[in-house]
Amino acid sequence: MHALSNNLYLFVRNLLDREEGQDLVEYAMVVALIAFGAITGMGYLANGINTAFSQIATTLTADV
Repeated sequence: MHALSNNLYLFVRNLLDREEGQDLVEYAMVVALIAFGAITGMGYLANGINTAFSQIATTLTADV
């Protein structure tokens, strides 16, 4: 297990040291940030939609 983590560390370190690897890391970070923002936004959106439908259901139940 130690050899695997050591190999992974050396691979990532090699990518960071190479110039062309930096572009890859930068793109990966941008994609990760966009994904994080999308996931967070979807969570808030889903919560808002759930609240709206719950209020509609409560209103319809009370009126019927």
